[in-house]
Amino acid sequence: MALEPTERALPEDRSMLRDIGPLELVIILGIILLLFGVGRISRVGGELGKGIRSFREGLSGKGDETPEGDKDKESKPPA
Repeated sequence: MALEPTERALPEDRSMLRDIGPLELVIILGIILLLFGVGRISRVGGELGKGIRSFREGLSGKGDETPEGDKDKESKPPA
């Protein structure tokens, strides 16, 4: 079986992901909620948010501390 140049052969597991609709997602989320409970899911969500926030701050450089010598230079106005 030859494929046309415009066609791509997808692995079988990727083609199954395209068939998931909103109803299936709601069912999966309901099962996860039953298994883990609201408390654990909210805790994991909070920790995930803190991790993403610290990662973004690390990329932007906001969380970087300046050395003590540079603090003195920044606080004094230039002469």
